Formats: sequence, C-alpha cells, structure tokens
Amino acid sequence: MGKDVIIACDFDSMEKTLAFLDRFESLPRKPFVKIGMELYYAEGPQIVREIKKRGHKIFLDLKLHDIPNTVKKAMAVLSRLDVDICNVHAAGTVRMMESALEGLIRLDGTRPLLIAVTQLTSTDQEALEKDLWIDKPIDEVVMHYAGNAKQAGLDGVVCSPLEASKVHAACGAGFLTVTPGVRFADGDVGDQKRVMTPAEAKKAGSDYIVVGRPITAAEDPVAAYERCVREFTD
Repeated sequence: MGKDVIIACDFDSMEKTLAFLDRFESLPRKPFVKIGMELYYAEGPQIVREIKKRGHKIFLDLKLHDIPNTVKKAMAVLSRLDVDICNVHAAGTVRMMESALEGLIRLDGTRPLLIAVTQLTSTDQEALEKDLWIDKPIDEVVMHYAGNAKQAGLDGVVCSPLEASKVHAACGAGFLTVTPGVRFADGDVGDQKRVMTPAEAKKAGSDYIVVGRPITAAEDPVAAYERCVREFTD
C-alpha cells in the first residue's frame, strides 16, 4: 500500500472548500482529501460529488456508530457516492462493523475501503479512564478494537501514529493504518494529545496520514502540503 497524505478539509461551506482546493490545481496530482462532519453536514452529498468530479480521492469521515441495521442502511446510501474510504467507530461492536461492510457492497460487488476509529487522537489515558470508564491502558484498548475490526473484515483502522506499528504487527502489514494527530515539528499540536511529525509517522508505519490545520491554516497551504508529502514519502 503506497503512503499518502490526506488533507482534512474541515471547512463549513462548499465555497470555502472549493476555493481552498483551487490553490492545488497546478499540482500534477490532485491531493487526497477528507470530508468530515462539519463540511458534510453543511453541504450534504453534493460536496462529495463536486470534489470527486474534480479528480480527488475522498475519505468520507462520518464515524458511523449506531445499531447494526441503521449503520448497514446508512452505508448502503453512502456507497453510492463513489468515495474511496469511509469509516465507523470500532466501539460500535463487531456486529455493527460487519453490518457496515455488508451495507457498503454495491450490486456490482465493489465497495469503498472501510476502516474503524479505535480511539480519537484527542483522547489520552486520563480521559479514557475518567470520562469513558475504561481502565485498560490506551494501547491495549486500541489493539483490542483493531483486532475486532480485523475480525469484522474491515480494511484497517484510524489510530494514532504512535500505535501504527503495533497494529501492523498484530493485524498484518496489509491492514491499513490511517493516522491523524500529525503535526510539523515546529507547529502547534492544538487539541491533539497523541501526535507525531510526518517523518516520525512514516517510520512508525502509517499508511496514510490525515493532516488538517498544519496545511489548511498555513500561510501557503500548497507549500505546507508539499512539505508534508516530502517528509512522509521521501
């Protein structure tokens, strides 16, 4: 699996998003982008169709988490949007993840990649214990959820880059690790708790890194993106 940088397009309108992506038109390859809750809830499926029409690969990051039947039906709808990756929360149980996978399969047998969120990179050990009442070490929780995702037939997980190598060791090299929580060495970590630089994430075995504010809030987003690609892929 080739490594790639996914830009988190965390904007609140189609206008802002497309204006941002226009800045990358001169590049030989369109960046892989993530559409999250903020943008999708603001603009709906039309934003997915428009960005796809422009030639970008899309990670639709809606983190579905509900009863199995509801998730299956929702995934059946999302599969029509021709996205490349979508996701669920692994905490929704193995059965929910199996149902999500069933719902994604189109009539022709194709489907997007499906990955599961283990623990958000804004969650640290203190929050895990105090807020979620999970008293296991966070690494063990992530590995357990990753194992559940593999058991359910998913393609990989969203995890911190700190856990990528352990996930690969336990679930196999072909089991994808998509890792947010990536910041430049000279950047602000913001609300992230478990972070690495792009170069560190590469060494840790991340397959994809998801990078938002270090690129979208940069004075020169294209230069920041190209720096991120160099550090992660060279």
